[in-house]
Order: sequence, then C-alpha cells, then structure tokens
Amino acid sequence: MPGENLTRDEARERAALLSVDGYDVSLDVRSALGEASGEGPRTFRSVTTIRFRCAEPGAASFVDLIAPHVTAVSLNGRDLDPSEVFDGSRILLEDLAADNELIVDALCAYSRTGEGLHRFVDPEDGEVYLYTQYEPADARRVFAGFEQPDLKAPFRFEVRAPEGWTVWSNGAGQLADGTWRFAETKPIATYITCIAAGPYHYVTDSYTREFDDGTALEIPLGALCRKGLAPYFDTDEIFRLTKQGLDFFHDHFDYPYPFGKYDQAFVPEYNLGGMENPGLVTFQEEYLFRGKVTQTSYEHRATVILHEMAHMWFGDLVTMEWWDDLWLKESFADFMGSFSLVRATRFTDGWIAFANRRKSWAYRADQLPSTHPVTADIRDLQDAKLNFDGITYAKGASVLKQLMAYVGEEAFLEGVRRYFKRHAYGNTRLGDLLSVLEETSGRDMGAWSRAWLQTAGVNSLTPQVLLDARGRVEELAVLQEAPESHPELRPHRVRIGLYRRTAGGALERYATQETDVDGPRTVVTELAGAEAPELVLVNDDDLTYCKIRFDETSLATLKEALGELTDPLARALCWSALWNMTRDALLPARDFTDLVLRFAGRESDIGVLQMLHSWTESALIHYAAPKWRSTGEELLAEGALRELRAAGPGSEQQLAWARFFASLASGAEHLRLLQGLLDGTERIDGLAVDQELRWAFLEPLAAHGAADEQALAAELARDDTASGRRRQVRCLAARPSAAVKAQAWAQVVESDALSNALVEATIAGFGQPSQRELLEPYAEKYFAVIERVWQERSIQIAMHVVRGMFPGLRASEETLTAADAWLAAHEDAAPALRRLVLEARDDLARGLRGQACDAAANG
Repeated sequence: MPGENLTRDEARERAALLSVDGYDVSLDVRSALGEASGEGPRTFRSVTTIRFRCAEPGAASFVDLIAPHVTAVSLNGRDLDPSEVFDGSRILLEDLAADNELIVDALCAYSRTGEGLHRFVDPEDGEVYLYTQYEPADARRVFAGFEQPDLKAPFRFEVRAPEGWTVWSNGAGQLADGTWRFAETKPIATYITCIAAGPYHYVTDSYTREFDDGTALEIPLGALCRKGLAPYFDTDEIFRLTKQGLDFFHDHFDYPYPFGKYDQAFVPEYNLGGMENPGLVTFQEEYLFRGKVTQTSYEHRATVILHEMAHMWFGDLVTMEWWDDLWLKESFADFMGSFSLVRATRFTDGWIAFANRRKSWAYRADQLPSTHPVTADIRDLQDAKLNFDGITYAKGASVLKQLMAYVGEEAFLEGVRRYFKRHAYGNTRLGDLLSVLEETSGRDMGAWSRAWLQTAGVNSLTPQVLLDARGRVEELAVLQEAPESHPELRPHRVRIGLYRRTAGGALERYATQETDVDGPRTVVTELAGAEAPELVLVNDDDLTYCKIRFDETSLATLKEALGELTDPLARALCWSALWNMTRDALLPARDFTDLVLRFAGRESDIGVLQMLHSWTESALIHYAAPKWRSTGEELLAEGALRELRAAGPGSEQQLAWARFFASLASGAEHLRLLQGLLDGTERIDGLAVDQELRWAFLEPLAAHGAADEQALAAELARDDTASGRRRQVRCLAARPSAAVKAQAWAQVVESDALSNALVEATIAGFGQPSQRELLEPYAEKYFAVIERVWQERSIQIAMHVVRGMFPGLRASEETLTAADAWLAAHEDAAPALRRLVLEARDDLARGLRGQACDAAANG
C-alpha cells in the first residue's frame, strides 16, 4: 500500500499537529473459532474511538489502519465515506477541529505471520490461541491509531471472545456480560499495547515491596502458556527470576514499577525472543524446554526475562521520540539484562556469555557495509524494522558497559534515576540522556557520544611489548586501528592483563592495569618493569567494545596453551578474538578448527563450549578451503565423537557434544550410530535421547538420505505437537532430492500458505551445506524473485525469504557478480531490501577471503 511505510518526516509533522487524549478499542474475536467465511482472510471486528486535539483547526492529517475492510468512519459526528478516505493503510482526516473524536469500525485480518493479531491452531488438541505483536508498527493491523512512538495516550480495551476463553491485556481485566473489560493504561505508545486470548494455562503469584518511606507496592504476577506445554512450565523458576529482577530494578532505579500487574505470556510462532508490553510481556514459547537443555538455555531465558523487565522503565515509562533513538530502550535493556542477571540471580558468570555470544553478534553487524551508529538514521518504518540488530542491541549494550566504567557505576545509575523522574510517560532524544549523565559524572558527554554513539565501526587493539636486556617489560603500548571505511579512533577504558605459565603449567594473570587508551598508540607506563608476559590481554575483564588482537608471543602461547588459561572470562575473550581473526582472514579456518579439537574438550563454561561448536561449524561451512572441507568435517566429527564418549554421563558437556556430533555426521558409520541411538540398538552411557534430541539426530539422517518421508511421518506420530510439526517440516525440506528442493522453494517463495514458523523451518531445512550442487539452480532464481517477494509479502516473511534463501552456499565469484549485478540494476529498490542483499553479499565475500587464507595455509 502506498502509505504503509510511514516516514520520519510524516511522523514529525503529525506529532507537531496532534496530541492524543485517549483510545477506546473494542475487539470481537469470536470469529477465531469455526470455519472462516468467504474466500478472503479470516477477520474480526475492530471498533476504535480516539479523542485527540489539533493545534491548527482546519488542518488535515491521517490515522493508520491496515485492514481488508472499513465499515464506517465518523469524525466529530460526521460520517465519512470509507471508499473515499481509506486507501488500505491510512484514513484521511480533513478539516480537523481543536478537539476531535474519531470512530472507526473495521474488519481486521488475523495474522499467520506473527504481525498484528496472530492466530494459532494447536495441532495437538485443536485449540485456538491468539496474541498480538506490534513492534514497530503493527498495532494498525488490529485497531486504528496514530502509529508512532511519540503520540502516547491512555488506552481502554474491551474484547468479546469465545465462551470459556480468558483474555489478557496491559491492564487488569474483568469478564461481565460476555465481554472482557480492562483497566485504563497509563499513557503508552501504540506498539506496546497488546492482548492475548484463548484457553491458555495460567499460573499466578504476587510480589510485594516495601519502600524506605513506608509505602508498599503489591504487583500481581501471572504466567501463561498453551495447555500442551503446561507439563514443561517451570513457573517457580520464572517467578523467582521475576521477583529478583523487580527487587534489583527497584533498588537501582528508585522508581516503582508503574504498570500495575505483571503477566508473562509464552506464545507460539513468535517472531521475537520477547516483547516488553507493559503488564503483559510476551515471549517465544521455545523458552519452555520440552527436553534436557544446558544451563546456557536457562541463563539466556533469564537474561531475556530481565531484558524485557528493564524495558518497563527504558522504553515503556520513557519512550524514544522516533526510531533513530531505538537504542535508548534496546541498548539499555540489553545491558541491564546482563547487569541484573549477574547481580541479582544465580547466573553470576553472565558476563562471560555477554562477552562471548552477545558481542559476537555486535562485531559481525558492525563490520557489514550496512553498519550504522548506535544512534541511527531511521528514515522510515522499513529502516526501523531492520535496525533491531546487533548494533542497536549488543554494541549499544557494550558501549553502555564501557560508559559505566568511564563515569563510574554510581554516577551512571544516578543519571538513570534522574532520567526516569524527569521524563516519566514522555518521549526523549539522545541529548536528554546525555544531559543527566553530565550532571552526575562531571564528564563531557558530548565528546564521548560523538565517538561511541554517533560513529560506526569497531576498533582493533593490539599489544606491543618491548623487553629490556633483563627480559623485563621496557615498554608496553596499545596500538589502536580502525578500518578505512570508518576511521574513528575512540577513547577506551581497558584493563590490561599480563599472563604467564606457572610451575604447574597453568596460564594465569600476574599483573594488571586499568587505563585509558586513546589515539593510535597509548603507552601503559605502570606496567614497565613487569616480568615478560607470555600473553597480553588488552581488554581483560571485557570493559570496552573492541576487537582484541595479539602480538606474536601471545598468539604462539594461545596455540600451545589456550586450555591452560584458568580464568573463564579471559579464556572466553581469547576464543572470541581468535574467531574474529578467522572471520578477518588472519587465522586459517583449519587452525581455528585445530584449536577447538585440542582445547574445547577442556572448556568448563558450557555456554562458551556451545558457542565454539557454532563457530567451528561456521568455519567449516564458510571459511575453510573447499578442498579441505571434507577433511575438516571428518576430523571434527571424529573429535566430537571422542569428546561425546569421554564426557561425564548425563553431563551438560555430553549433551552439547552429542548435538555437535549430530550436526557434523555424514559418513556411513556416524549415521549408523545416530540411527542406533534412535532405535535403541546403540547406547552412550548417560545420554538420554529425549524427543528434542531425536529430532536433532533425524535431521542429518534426512539430509544424507538415511531417513525418508515415512520415517519422518512415524516420528511425527510420536510427537504430533506444534514443535514436532516444525521439526518434521525442517527435516522434510532437508532431504537430498531435486524434487524436495523444488517443493520447498515453491512453498516459501511462490506461496503464502505457510505460517511464519513453518516458513522459517522450511528455509532452515532447504539450505543444507552438504547439498551445494542441488542448490545450484536456485541462485539465479533468487535474484529474479526477491523484489516481487518484497512487494507482495509482509516485511517479516520477506525478510525471512531474502535472508534465508540467499545463495551463500554457492560460494563463488559468480555469486558475488550476480549479487553486484542485482544491486546495480535495482538502485531504486526498497532501501531495506537492498540492505539485506548487500549484507548477504558481504558475508559471502568475507567467506571467500577466509577460504583463500585457509587454502594458502596448505601451501
């Protein structure tokens, strides 16, 4: 639709003109049950009443609505002809009064893409479940509204639902006369309003907090999921984390939770990890674990729960004015998620996962041609959708961690407290935050912001060590470099760690110095005279955001003794640095693989181990020389099997190595072992092959032709659930057949019959690294269809297709040339689409450089 992609300029013009006093939204979702009527989409009735003011009476504006049909529009008692004022995404409002009342009666469509009001039918019992997801601008698929974050207003919702259902929204609800009515909200943005409806399983608890001034706060807590997942719903742990988080944020923010109740819904086919709707936070139901998982999964879920809770203040109470300052909520929530995790929960080593996993996402995003400053230039809603990325989240969080080290923890938190009190229920820009931090720290935030928030790219820090005649440090300097494309050198607060091997062989830190690094070369005078180090770690304790590099001595030490490094965070940082070197074609993929084979089995942190497995698989697929690939696959599979058999029975390491082995299995012997573990003829002591592990073993069997459609149907009969359906679809698409690939392509690209979850599953199964020849024909087809896909499909599905079907496994100059030709011929294509293709093209070029580096290592 021509007006669907709202621009920043349009939003600013509308915000200058209008002020919103309140919404009444009435939804009738009884049509969610039974057969759909007619040939069009299944619809529900939506009636919206908006009270708003206009600064220039007589002016014109518009309200947002994406709906198949508008029945009636009334503006200040005057009926408007929907055929004249509604264009499919906007309703034109002319001759506005100073005070206005707009009533819009529409038929809106249920979603199967996770955007708007998503309808899900549980294959296990036929029950129907609804929930909403709006960020950044999909509330307009459910009710008429001014869809931009700076036109906040109170909302009152009422919902008519099928008998026997429960309905939840932001406020507390009551059922009377067949209608659920909800308490009016505080002023909030449209994108964080929500409802969930259906026969959800619901558990309650409560949180009480007494404050120093004698007042008390009681927050009703609730948690809901589909009935089929109730046996796996560990609400005791979820409520424990919720209470720990509320305590932490009350202690540090000095602003009571402002939104009444606190429900948390775990919902099916969710496009995000979680969403911060005040009073009703939504999460992907994959956080309810049907089988055995490692502590990494529990830690990650805890971080997401705390991330969304931090949004109650950063984003919900105080909201960015426009999506340029998306970081004002996402970077803070990402940082606060880890900060509170470490300080308030049992996951006290949470900074290791942050350094190893979260920042890896940021480093990748910050080296793409589409990199952008943390405060981005967001021209429109399509830009906004793509900027929920590793820079806005993980780089921003890393920068905030650096900022806390730079200004001091108390000054940082006091600035946050003033920020909430000063801007509660309002909207802010970058300057609003910087001003309070300048007040509390006395530092010049302008210079810091220009360096860290308003420029793109990642710096590299390399140690330079000069020894004197006695073998002691004469001078230790830190060299800072930046890429030509983003030459900014930044101020870094770092801790330099010096490490040597002890008599027992352990690699331990014996000297450390915290210092400021600025400019191309910084001498750390305090470390002069120290014993000669075998390893220098320039970002020890992970205070700053940078790529760590090593001098020759340090790199040689790691190649010999990485497994002897006793500090788990230091070890994680070294692994991350070595992976960045592999991606930058400075370390051959086979050398990284060798390090993993020699040292990963000694890794004590399960999250680091699982990250190593992921990186190593990526190294093999994308960065290893093609001629060495099969050798590397065999070495890794054999190594994984050795570690699997050596791991403690029933341990997390055993489970992690089992999954890694399955992802690598390709030879007949290894495939027979997987089949034997499935049918019970093979056994590894302590390894419980539960349903989730069965599917993990079945995918490689399917991909290598050892499990056919009949075998996958039999497995689905064992697990005919929503999760089982997704896993079966993925396995079906993984089979090594030209007909299978053609069918998968047609289902994803040529049809919109599949839901978002099944589109993702099909794409994941389609792109098997072992089937590069089968995928060859789809490179040309990809470039021929992506513009049409972008125009015809919802942005969420289009993003899945454009990213997931890019012919990256056809790693050749021909594919690069095809991508460049498409970009050159489509300069007028949607900028967001061009960005996705440009990013995929860059990943491919990086992979080819890595392959050349790896091939050169073989002489």
